[in-house]
Amino acid sequence: MRLARTVASLTLLALAACGSPPKERYYTLSAAASAPASGGSTISIAVGPVTVPEMVDQPQMVVQVAANQVTMYEFQRWASPLKSEIARVIAANLAQELGTARVWTYAQTTLANPDYQVLVDVQRFDSVLGEAVTIDALWTVRPAAGGAPRTGRSSVREAVSGTGFDALVAAHSRALAAVSRDIAGAIRAP
Repeated sequence: MRLARTVASLTLLALAACGSPPKERYYTLSAAASAPASGGSTISIAVGPVTVPEMVDQPQMVVQVAANQVTMYEFQRWASPLKSEIARVIAANLAQELGTARVWTYAQTTLANPDYQVLVDVQRFDSVLGEAVTIDALWTVRPAAGGAPRTGRSSVREAVSGTGFDALVAAHSRALAAVSRDIAGAIRAP
């Protein structure tokens, strides 16, 4: 009887070990879904480099669970490095806001001297599931034709409209759209 229980327990453990492991999910940020500005501008912009806090510069999603505690979700991951995702989305948003197709991320630019270079230093990229995201970014717009660089700070808190990671990523995308509008305003300024 004891041997039968041991064999049954080992069989159950072996079957449990054969179960499929949790599946990784990959997420990307998205550009704002708005109509491009009219005018067919020909200005060129290189976005980057972009820096992010080391704490969130991970393939895994990093989520705050308490005032001084975060959790890394091993199976919820960014599809590409977060600083690349941010640069790509800001570039796409600026192209829409400014009505130009000549916007690239700094790493992809083929222009030796774009009209503007946008540097972004993300100070905070906070995520709280089911609540809100916060992006605090310092940015600089450098005109190639001389002139003083324009600097600014965008602090955006965006509510999360749902409980899952899809809603969290969507909130970060909306927050980046607000940051992009601030940067576009600095580029438009005389």
